[in-house]
Amino acid sequence: MTRTLTLLAAALGFAAASASAHQIWLEQPAKGSAVIRFGEFGDNLREASPGLLDKFGKPAATLVSAQGEEKSADGSKTASGFALPFAARQGESIVAEDASYPLRKFKQGDKEVTSWYHPGARLITGFAAQQPKLALDLVPAGQPGEFKLFFKGQPLPKAKVALVTQSGWAKEGHTDEQGLVKFDMPWKGQYVAEVSHIDRTPGERAGEKYDGVSYVTTLTYVKAAGVAPIPAGPAAAPNK
Repeated sequence: MTRTLTLLAAALGFAAASASAHQIWLEQPAKGSAVIRFGEFGDNLREASPGLLDKFGKPAATLVSAQGEEKSADGSKTASGFALPFAARQGESIVAEDASYPLRKFKQGDKEVTSWYHPGARLITGFAAQQPKLALDLVPAGQPGEFKLFFKGQPLPKAKVALVTQSGWAKEGHTDEQGLVKFDMPWKGQYVAEVSHIDRTPGERAGEKYDGVSYVTTLTYVKAAGVAPIPAGPAAAPNK
Protein backbone atom coordinates (compact mmCIF):
# COMPACT_ATOMS: atom_id res chain seq x y z
CA MET A 1 0.00 0.00 0.00
CA THR A 2 2.74 2.49 0.98
CA ARG A 3 4.70 1.61 -2.15
CA THR A 4 2.25 3.75 -4.11
CA LEU A 5 4.29 6.67 -2.79
CA THR A 6 7.03 5.98 -5.36
CA LEU A 7 9.62 8.62 -4.82
CA LEU A 8 11.15 8.62 -8.28
CA ALA A 9 8.54 9.88 -10.70
CA ALA A 10 8.00 8.95 -14.34
CA ALA A 11 8.25 12.60 -15.38
CA LEU A 12 11.98 12.37 -14.74
CA GLY A 13 12.18 8.68 -15.58
CA PHE A 14 13.11 7.93 -11.99
CA ALA A 15 13.21 4.16 -11.55
CA ALA A 16 11.81 2.44 -8.47
CA ALA A 17 14.88 0.88 -6.91
CA SER A 18 14.62 -0.91 -3.58
CA ALA A 19 15.28 2.26 -1.59
CA SER A 20 13.18 4.54 -3.79
CA ALA A 21 9.80 3.61 -2.27
CA HIS A 22 11.15 3.90 1.26
CA GLN A 23 10.79 6.68 3.75
CA ILE A 24 12.28 7.70 7.05
CA TRP A 25 10.05 8.14 10.08
CA LEU A 26 10.47 8.88 13.76
CA GLU A 27 9.58 6.46 16.54
CA GLN A 28 9.64 7.10 20.26
CA PRO A 29 9.19 4.37 22.87
CA ALA A 30 7.13 5.11 25.97
CA LYS A 31 10.41 5.32 27.87
CA GLY A 32 13.54 6.35 26.04
CA SER A 33 14.77 8.60 23.28
CA ALA A 34 13.48 8.96 19.72
CA VAL A 35 14.86 6.91 16.81
CA ILE A 36 14.97 7.62 13.06
CA ARG A 37 13.89 4.53 11.09
CA PHE A 38 14.30 3.81 7.38
CA GLY A 39 12.07 1.40 5.46
CA GLU A 40 8.32 0.87 5.01
CA PHE A 41 6.31 1.50 8.16
CA GLY A 42 3.08 0.01 6.78
CA ASP A 43 4.93 -3.17 5.76
CA ASN A 44 6.64 -3.46 9.18
CA LEU A 45 9.99 -3.14 7.40
CA ARG A 46 12.92 -1.48 9.14
CA GLU A 47 16.17 -1.48 7.23
CA ALA A 48 19.25 -2.53 9.16
CA SER A 49 23.02 -2.25 9.30
CA PRO A 50 24.78 -3.93 7.60
CA GLY A 51 22.39 -3.28 4.72
CA LEU A 52 20.43 -0.37 3.21
CA LEU A 53 20.63 1.62 6.44
CA ASP A 54 24.29 2.17 5.62
CA LYS A 55 23.28 4.37 2.65
CA PHE A 56 22.75 7.21 5.10
CA GLY A 57 25.46 9.44 6.46
CA LYS A 58 24.27 11.26 9.56
CA PRO A 59 20.64 12.32 9.42
CA ALA A 60 20.13 15.41 11.55
CA ALA A 61 17.22 16.06 13.92
CA THR A 62 15.87 19.02 15.86
CA LEU A 63 13.76 18.94 19.02
CA VAL A 64 11.32 21.87 19.09
CA SER A 65 9.83 22.89 22.43
CA ALA A 66 6.29 24.18 22.92
CA GLN A 67 7.83 27.66 23.17
CA GLY A 68 9.73 27.26 19.89
CA GLU A 69 13.15 26.65 21.43
CA GLU A 70 15.30 24.26 19.40
CA LYS A 71 17.94 21.65 20.18
CA SER A 72 19.67 19.89 17.27
CA ALA A 73 21.74 16.72 17.04
CA ASP A 74 22.97 14.12 14.57
CA GLY A 75 21.59 10.62 14.81
CA SER A 76 23.90 7.84 16.02
CA LYS A 77 23.67 4.73 13.85
CA THR A 78 22.62 1.48 15.50
CA ALA A 79 21.76 -1.88 13.96
CA SER A 80 18.18 -0.77 13.21
CA GLY A 81 18.09 3.01 12.98
CA PHE A 82 19.62 6.29 14.13
CA ALA A 83 19.28 6.98 17.84
CA LEU A 84 18.69 10.54 19.00
CA PRO A 85 19.79 12.01 22.34
CA PHE A 86 16.34 13.41 23.16
CA ALA A 87 12.63 12.63 23.25
CA ALA A 88 9.61 14.83 22.58
CA ARG A 89 7.47 15.50 25.64
CA GLN A 90 3.87 16.71 25.47
CA GLY A 91 3.68 19.88 23.37
CA GLU A 92 7.05 19.26 21.75
CA SER A 93 7.93 17.93 18.30
CA ILE A 94 10.94 16.54 16.46
CA VAL A 95 11.92 17.06 12.82
CA ALA A 96 14.63 15.12 10.98
CA GLU A 97 16.09 14.90 7.49
CA ASP A 98 18.96 13.53 5.45
CA ALA A 99 20.03 16.14 2.91
CA SER A 100 23.09 14.18 1.76
CA TYR A 101 21.68 10.83 0.64
CA PRO A 102 23.87 9.73 -2.33
CA LEU A 103 22.72 11.02 -5.72
CA ARG A 104 21.55 8.25 -8.03
CA LYS A 105 22.39 8.02 -11.75
CA PHE A 106 20.47 5.93 -14.29
CA LYS A 107 19.57 5.87 -17.97
CA GLN A 108 16.41 7.47 -19.38
CA GLY A 109 16.52 6.51 -23.03
CA ASP A 110 19.85 7.81 -24.30
CA LYS A 111 20.18 10.35 -21.50
CA GLU A 112 21.83 9.83 -18.13
CA VAL A 113 19.64 11.23 -15.36
CA THR A 114 20.74 12.10 -11.83
CA SER A 115 18.20 12.19 -9.02
CA TRP A 116 18.41 13.40 -5.44
CA TYR A 117 16.37 11.51 -2.83
CA HIS A 118 15.67 13.91 0.06
CA PRO A 119 13.80 12.29 2.98
CA GLY A 120 12.39 14.13 5.99
CA ALA A 121 10.30 13.23 9.03
CA ARG A 122 8.34 14.84 11.85
CA LEU A 123 7.03 13.51 15.16
CA ILE A 124 4.22 15.34 16.95
CA THR A 125 2.71 14.93 20.40
CA GLY A 126 -0.47 16.94 19.73
CA PHE A 127 -2.43 18.81 17.10
CA ALA A 128 -1.64 22.42 18.00
CA ALA A 129 -0.84 24.21 14.73
CA GLN A 130 2.87 24.31 13.83
CA GLN A 131 4.96 26.09 11.23
CA PRO A 132 6.98 24.14 8.63
CA LYS A 133 10.71 23.57 9.04
CA LEU A 134 11.45 20.96 6.36
CA ALA A 135 11.46 21.59 2.60
CA LEU A 136 8.45 19.25 2.32
CA ASP A 137 6.68 19.33 5.65
CA LEU A 138 3.37 17.96 6.91
CA VAL A 139 2.37 19.73 10.12
CA PRO A 140 -0.61 19.61 12.49
CA ALA A 141 -3.20 22.25 11.58
CA GLY A 142 -4.96 22.76 14.91
CA GLN A 143 -7.67 20.07 14.93
CA PRO A 144 -7.37 16.32 15.66
CA GLY A 145 -6.55 14.47 12.47
CA GLU A 146 -6.07 17.68 10.45
CA PHE A 147 -2.75 18.39 8.74
CA LYS A 148 -1.31 21.03 6.43
CA LEU A 149 1.30 20.31 3.78
CA PHE A 150 3.98 22.84 2.87
CA PHE A 151 6.65 22.84 0.17
CA LYS A 152 9.41 25.38 0.66
CA GLY A 153 7.19 27.35 3.04
CA GLN A 154 4.12 27.50 0.80
CA PRO A 155 0.92 25.38 1.09
CA LEU A 156 0.98 22.49 -1.38
CA PRO A 157 -2.46 21.70 -2.88
CA LYS A 158 -3.70 18.54 -4.60
CA ALA A 159 -1.06 16.28 -3.06
CA LYS A 160 -1.81 12.69 -2.09
CA VAL A 161 -1.30 11.86 1.59
CA ALA A 162 -1.46 8.30 2.96
CA LEU A 163 -2.09 7.59 6.63
CA VAL A 164 -0.91 4.13 7.67
CA THR A 165 -0.52 1.93 10.74
CA GLN A 166 2.01 -0.82 11.20
CA SER A 167 -0.69 -3.44 10.52
CA GLY A 168 -0.97 -2.10 6.96
CA TRP A 169 -4.33 -0.36 7.53
CA ALA A 170 -4.28 2.80 5.44
CA LYS A 171 -6.35 5.71 4.21
CA GLU A 172 -5.57 8.15 1.43
CA GLY A 173 -6.59 11.77 1.09
CA HIS A 174 -5.65 14.81 -0.99
CA THR A 175 -4.76 18.27 0.20
CA ASP A 176 -7.15 21.07 -0.72
CA GLU A 177 -6.22 24.47 -2.19
CA GLN A 178 -4.90 25.56 1.22
CA GLY A 179 -2.79 22.41 1.62
CA LEU A 180 -5.16 20.95 4.23
CA VAL A 181 -6.14 17.31 4.62
CA LYS A 182 -8.09 15.61 7.41
CA PHE A 183 -8.35 11.98 8.53
CA ASP A 184 -10.40 9.96 10.97
CA MET A 185 -7.99 8.13 13.29
CA PRO A 186 -9.98 5.34 14.95
CA TRP A 187 -7.16 3.15 16.18
CA LYS A 188 -5.11 3.45 19.32
CA GLY A 189 -1.37 3.46 18.70
CA GLN A 190 1.11 4.76 16.16
CA TYR A 191 0.18 6.38 12.86
CA VAL A 192 2.54 7.53 10.13
CA ALA A 193 1.35 9.92 7.40
CA GLU A 194 3.38 9.78 4.19
CA VAL A 195 3.64 12.15 1.23
CA SER A 196 6.05 12.69 -1.67
CA HIS A 197 6.70 15.50 -4.12
CA ILE A 198 8.95 15.86 -7.16
CA ASP A 199 10.81 19.11 -7.79
CA ARG A 200 11.91 19.01 -11.43
CA THR A 201 14.25 21.98 -11.10
CA PRO A 202 17.86 21.00 -11.94
CA GLY A 203 20.53 22.08 -9.52
CA GLU A 204 23.86 21.31 -7.93
CA ARG A 205 24.76 19.81 -4.56
CA ALA A 206 28.33 19.76 -3.26
CA GLY A 207 29.67 20.08 -6.80
CA GLU A 208 27.39 17.37 -8.24
CA LYS A 209 24.65 18.31 -10.68
CA TYR A 210 21.19 16.72 -10.48
CA ASP A 211 18.11 16.77 -12.71
CA GLY A 212 15.47 16.85 -9.97
CA VAL A 213 14.75 16.18 -6.31
CA SER A 214 12.46 13.48 -4.93
CA TYR A 215 11.20 14.75 -1.60
CA VAL A 216 9.39 12.46 0.80
CA THR A 217 8.21 13.32 4.27
CA THR A 218 6.40 11.55 7.07
CA LEU A 219 4.57 12.58 10.22
CA THR A 220 4.33 10.29 13.26
CA TYR A 221 1.65 10.52 15.93
CA VAL A 222 0.84 8.06 18.71
CA LYS A 223 -2.83 8.11 19.70
CA ALA A 224 -3.26 7.28 23.36
CA ALA A 225 -6.89 6.12 23.15
CA GLY A 226 -9.12 4.47 20.59
CA VAL A 227 -10.09 1.11 19.14
CA ALA A 228 -7.60 -1.66 19.89
CA PRO A 229 -5.21 -1.71 16.90
CA ILE A 230 -5.05 -4.52 14.37
CA PRO A 231 -1.93 -6.54 15.19
CA ALA A 232 1.03 -5.96 12.89
CA GLY A 233 2.19 -8.82 10.73
CA PRO A 234 5.63 -10.40 11.06
CA ALA A 235 8.50 -8.00 10.62
CA ALA A 236 9.76 -7.95 7.03
CA ALA A 237 13.34 -8.99 6.41
CA PRO A 238 15.67 -6.01 5.82
CA ASN A 239 17.32 -5.64 2.41
CA LYS A 240 21.02 -6.30 2.07
